Amino acid sequence: MVKIRLTRLGDKGHPFYRVVVADSRAPRDGRFIEVLGTFNPMTEPEQINIDKEKALKWIANGAQPTDTAKALLEKAGIIEKKPCKKVFKNKTDKKED
Repeated sequence: MVKIRLTRLGDKGHPFYRVVVADSRAPRDGRFIEVLGTFNPMTEPEQINIDKEKALKWIANGAQPTDTAKALLEKAGIIEKKPCKKVFKNKTDKKED
């Protein structure tokens, strides 16, 4: 399975990430297929640079973003944030014998 995920770069205590497309079996900082962009959490505000066309192409081809990558894609405005579905239990659903 192909995933959109982050690889860590930078020094100890100063992280810098690349947003990449990689096989899910590859190590976190190992082999990847293509670089989609970068993420720098150390700046204020955080810098997110992702190529929209490349990201949408890979998502259309079936690449699954990880939770963190999905949050970054939503922040960058590349994919839409889907509303949460809340499940409410109805007290009147109990069976009476």
